[in-house]
Amino acid sequence: MAGNEKARVLRDRLAKGEFILAPGIYDGISARVADKMDFPALYMTGYGATASLLGLPDAGLATYSDMVGRAEMICSITATPLIADADTGYGGLLNVRRTVRGYEAAGVAAIQIEDQETPKKCGHTPGRRVVPAEEMVLKIKVAVEARRHDETMIVARTDARTAHGLDEALRRAALYEAAGADVIFVESPESEAELERIGREVSKPLLANMVEFGKTPRVEVARLKQWGFDLAIYPGLGFSVAAEAMRQAWVHLKDNGTSNGVAAPQHRDMHELMGFPEVWDFEKRWAP
Repeated sequence: MAGNEKARVLRDRLAKGEFILAPGIYDGISARVADKMDFPALYMTGYGATASLLGLPDAGLATYSDMVGRAEMICSITATPLIADADTGYGGLLNVRRTVRGYEAAGVAAIQIEDQETPKKCGHTPGRRVVPAEEMVLKIKVAVEARRHDETMIVARTDARTAHGLDEALRRAALYEAAGADVIFVESPESEAELERIGREVSKPLLANMVEFGKTPRVEVARLKQWGFDLAIYPGLGFSVAAEAMRQAWVHLKDNGTSNGVAAPQHRDMHELMGFPEVWDFEKRWAP
């Protein structure tokens, strides 16, 4: 599926009322695993992509080139529509235009841009500062104009809740809706009551961030949908589980001098997952 076709699929699913449940992926292995599981969308997490690519925290250290390259790789090996974190658009208005066109060319179906100052900080962490709402409104308008396919979706995220309160976050959400954003993402609400209020006051498709160990209570999909949410991302679940499974396996190796008896579950079909059967078929046809 070409990028704009994946975006069309995602738009159609939202239009039909399908709830979009998207696991957080961050590298080739996580992308291949999730792509085989019939999720309606995948979410490229900035935290996970930065951690797996650079081994560093999600603190504005990954560049546009880092992230668009990761998005292109993921889109090239998956058939599922991808929602991708694009931080602040990586600069000013010209940067936003370049980011949208680059992500779209990479095959991304929905591009998430946030209203933090540059360099941004990971959501749910302290010290986040937001730009004036009017500056973000211009970014959204540029992003909408920059896309080459109307099917490509722009996700507008506000980080105003933590420093400025929910009223300001919702004021910004209304401005971002009016500016043309396709999906609204109010980051870091701090209670179920706040989630319910966001669901009542935002009219466009609404995204919930069900992050591990964050400020927002993790709520099951049935209640999110009842409250008016249309999408939920789980950015931290995959890499936090993978990291702990590796730690446990390597503790066993260090303590016992063998991998025999490792308690952590292991994927039994890694060759198939990574596409080796296709390589072997190719070699049968072409290798001397």
